[in-house]
Amino acid sequence: MNELFTDDYFMRKALDEAHYALEKDEVPIGAIIVSNNKIIAKGHNLTETLTDVTAHAEMQAITSAANYLGGKYLKNCTLYVTLEPCTMCAGALYWSQISKVVIAAKDEKRGFLSNGIKLHPKTEIQFGVLENECSEILIEFFKSKR
Repeated sequence: MNELFTDDYFMRKALDEAHYALEKDEVPIGAIIVSNNKIIAKGHNLTETLTDVTAHAEMQAITSAANYLGGKYLKNCTLYVTLEPCTMCAGALYWSQISKVVIAAKDEKRGFLSNGIKLHPKTEIQFGVLENECSEILIEFFKSKR
């Protein structure tokens, strides 16, 4: 049964969230948080909908996961996100002490790594899961805006 719950499987669920954002004309980024092979939180960008610059997909998912778990720490949890988190989201991930972050596509301009930010020392980072699919939705979104 666990062979169903691969990084690809969970990243596709994050990509589904990105599509929900796209339907709302939001920047199509999605995130989910998993604990023990169970999705405990989902999020997608809502910055335009909520008129809130902090309403990034990761922030939505972190808040939802903390509420689900009844605590602020996300130990033994994995975040799947379609684009590399920004510095704000990386800061929240740092303080949450999340165990693992799986990132589809790098963000060379606004991503936390290009800005010299680090996650918690115990947080494992993995890149490249469904990178092409997750990049494509963003490329098409921004082409439509130009």
